[in-house]
Amino acid sequence: MSSRLSAAAAAAAPAALGSGQSRVARPTRRVGHPSADAEADARLTAKVLNIGEVLDRLRVDYPDITLSKIRYLEAEGLVEPARTSANYRKYSAADVARLAYVLHAQRERYLPLRVIKDELAAVDRGELPAAAPPGPRAVPSSPPATGLDVLLGAERVRMSRRELLAASGLDDEALAELERHGLLRAVSGGGYYDADALVVARTVGLLTAHGIEARHLRAARAAADREAGLIEAAVAPLRAPRGGDGDTSLPRDSVDELALLLVRLHAALLRTRLGSGR
Repeated sequence: MSSRLSAAAAAAAPAALGSGQSRVARPTRRVGHPSADAEADARLTAKVLNIGEVLDRLRVDYPDITLSKIRYLEAEGLVEPARTSANYRKYSAADVARLAYVLHAQRERYLPLRVIKDELAAVDRGELPAAAPPGPRAVPSSPPATGLDVLLGAERVRMSRRELLAASGLDDEALAELERHGLLRAVSGGGYYDADALVVARTVGLLTAHGIEARHLRAARAAADREAGLIEAAVAPLRAPRGGDGDTSLPRDSVDELALLLVRLHAALLRTRLGSGR
């Protein structure tokens, strides 16, 4: 779980997640006694947060979180906030900690929701500790990242369309638009999305908040295609079959070096164009 969680959520996380209670206890309602309902609601409200307050707390560590994402995680059974007699959601510190656990597992460990749900169920049963996200990372320890992995991360992930929507905060229409404009696509023949698709989806989601839509980004895709072609042409003389097995893959080190140089060049030119060159 993120070390920068709000003090209340962080303090409550171990006890709350490990207790097997993911929800605030629902007050017993007495039909025909409005005052009893009001008293129960008052006790509930004094201890918990509404969904907007939860959003504000989570955004400190997870800027991409949205109200629709919180509701989606509830619909998937990852968190079950209590409800007042007027059916308003009320989230306890344990609920906030649970949401943070889910978001951390998605962002840092690239786990699909079904795996996170199983982990939380194990925590509720007391089979896993709650003080830190349990289980191994999505990919075992590997050599230091090189090339574009330095910028984008070296994790490898397989996500269904539904999991990509949940992790990125996009809706199905927005994701379909990215695919129409060639900004991302499922892995050919695999029917799943990889880590690059997740980075693109999250980044475009942030750009959309500034009024930049998918249709405006076709030039970025065209530029990436041109630069990829430039790299392939530059390293083509270095391509040679190895071991007599017909392997003619591109030399990885050269590709990584050229990719980083082009990204650096692009950033410098962009900064100069925007008038902030030093």
